[in-house]
Amino acid sequence: MQTIDRAMQVIKVLNESDIKRWFSISDLSKECGLPVSTMHRLLHSMIKHGLVQQDPDLKLYSMGNTWLEYGLKMYDTFDFVGLIRPEMEKLMHEVEESVYFSKPIGLESLVIERIDCPHNPIRIYDQLGIRIPMNIGAANKVMLANMPIKEALHIVNELVSGEDRESFLKLLQIIRQQGYGESFEEKTKGTSSVAAPVFNHSNELIGAVSIGYVNFNLKEERQHFLIEKVKQYGLQISVKLGSKK
Repeated sequence: MQTIDRAMQVIKVLNESDIKRWFSISDLSKECGLPVSTMHRLLHSMIKHGLVQQDPDLKLYSMGNTWLEYGLKMYDTFDFVGLIRPEMEKLMHEVEESVYFSKPIGLESLVIERIDCPHNPIRIYDQLGIRIPMNIGAANKVMLANMPIKEALHIVNELVSGEDRESFLKLLQIIRQQGYGESFEEKTKGTSSVAAPVFNHSNELIGAVSIGYVNFNLKEERQHFLIEKVKQYGLQISVKLGSKK
């Protein structure tokens, strides 16, 4: 188990940097708090399994292609290519804004798809694979609001302070009733988002579709339009997946 923990620690370092993609063995040793000799053995084993790759000339390390291979297989089995992505593309063309799909993973959500509008000069850029705490953002709140109560309460108790918990739970009730969630400058200043839940054939929540937009010069009519569209497409995607909601 210690080897697995150490390997995942290495992957976390390689994956979390937004500006640095290749690391030296000394950098990794320092970041992970491991001796260089231990790191060398660990990296050698990870390279054999494709979890890490090494530049033969620079002797630097980055994430291996195995992650991409497994990720694409998971992506394909998640009904994205045939069912979800086409609907996201239609939504993007109708609203001319960036459209996202997020999936809940424990106390966080994972952005697993993003479709940018090529005609919009101002884009909100959330990197694929980014993890966001479940109490932040329209997509996360709408997912929390539509989760089984016990699961949602566990997440809220972990992430929301006691003094804010009651008002947060009331907000989730409102979101569930209205069928959409909103977020105003929670993650990035000057930007907002609207989101709707997505359910599968068993009527289980599997994620949320959301629209990200900038606040500058936004009119109330436009905001209502975005809300109605995200609700419409959240329902359309759910129906495509077999939901009876």
